[in-house]
Amino acid sequence: MTNAAPQQKYQVRFDMGLAGFQALAATADVIVLADGLPATDLASAVSTSVDAHQVIAANLANSASVAEWVLARQAEKGDRFAVAVIAVGEQRADGSSRFAVEDLLVAGAVIDALAVRGIDHCSPEAAAAAAGFAGLRQAVRHLVTASETAQELSRCGRQAEVRAAVPAAVSTPAGASMTDVPASSPGISRLREFAFPA
Repeated sequence: MTNAAPQQKYQVRFDMGLAGFQALAATADVIVLADGLPATDLASAVSTSVDAHQVIAANLANSASVAEWVLARQAEKGDRFAVAVIAVGEQRADGSSRFAVEDLLVAGAVIDALAVRGIDHCSPEAAAAAAGFAGLRQAVRHLVTASETAQELSRCGRQAEVRAAVPAAVSTPAGASMTDVPASSPGISRLREFAFPA
């Protein structure tokens, strides 16, 4: 029999897409949705209620703020605060999900920022995402703007959104509806619903 939650023993966990969210959400104190660029096709996305969980959004601009927010929640809890970081991913023309490098980089940036603040009991998956970001830190702008998602957005005349993403103003990912969290957490919003690529 396989372990249904193999990353559960780690404080910081990582997975991808809707399936990753479903696999890690139940045992996490917070789920961080890493979304580096706006979704290219929301029409076929799967709108998912995330209101039963504490879910916040991360992008390249707010990864440090997300880590600070997690550190503050851990101090409030007085115990380990379990974090599941999910790279949202994108969708292929045939409707299947695909890897999105920009989301991996955002996830890695969040995990790296957590480690800097001492929250570093990472699953191997989370450690690999953080190492990927750290090793490519100097190339992040190029990688995001040259990514498959960025090319698709540019073909649709959405180059400004790509340029704004790196560095980006703090924003809520496309397809998300949110509620505000306390004002002491600038740039952090709790999501109620999120549109995952199908």
